[in-house]
Amino acid sequence: VQLQASGGGLVQAGGSLRLSCAASGSRFSINAMGWYRQAPGKQREFVASIISGGTTTYADSVLGRATISRDNAKNTVNLRMNKLKPEDTAVYYCNVLIAEVTTMRNYWGQGTQVTVSS
Repeated sequence: VQLQASGGGLVQAGGSLRLSCAASGSRFSINAMGWYRQAPGKQREFVASIISGGTTTYADSVLGRATISRDNAKNTVNLRMNKLKPEDTAVYYCNVLIAEVTTMRNYWGQGTQVTVSS
């Protein structure tokens, strides 16, 4: 399974960005799609996820500022974040969870840098 993320970059505080991720290569349906992020010197943390039925979950740190969406037909997931803060600066990783017969597998994208300037 390959995940191709795009949309990172340099944004001013208070601005917005949209991250996209396209998954390919799976013979199975994707259960959940989401985003994690890792700031320098910190552990990777959950940002948002969406399951195939459309239910979404957000980290408290982005609740109200982030919107995650997916296109099941295209196996893509998008994350839009508004009112960006310097503390949102991190490498953002796309993640998918796939049920492969009897095993649940996580796949990760290569990461895309988001830098929020104050």
